[in-house]
Amino acid sequence: MEHTVRAAFLPIVLGILASPASAQSLQVVGYSGHLGEWELTATVTETVSGHTKEYSGPLTMKHIGVCTQDGPEEKTGEMRFRVSDSSSQLNATFSVAGVECTYSGRLSDSYTGTMKCPDRQAVPLKLWLR
Repeated sequence: MEHTVRAAFLPIVLGILASPASAQSLQVVGYSGHLGEWELTATVTETVSGHTKEYSGPLTMKHIGVCTQDGPEEKTGEMRFRVSDSSSQLNATFSVAGVECTYSGRLSDSYTGTMKCPDRQAVPLKLWLR
């Protein structure tokens, strides 16, 4: 009887150990620009687990400033970033309309830092992860 119980239990344990952990999704919301005129939203999914978690996914940047004539301008792209369990630093890469930008922010009530794009002045960017 004990051998039968062990034989039936072993495949269950091996199945649990072999099944991948479900990927965690996060909602990212942010505001960029000196007046917060660009709203950033993204849904990112965890791609690697361990001490450093990596996330990536599609993003949308919408111009919400008062200067819009024909409705808000929208740009789409991709966001990739890493968050370390032991650090309050978030480093990200944005790819929007063929331009790759980098971001480095420190955690307080939000991640606060600057986004740097080639041939452009760095702009402030605040991000919240949910």
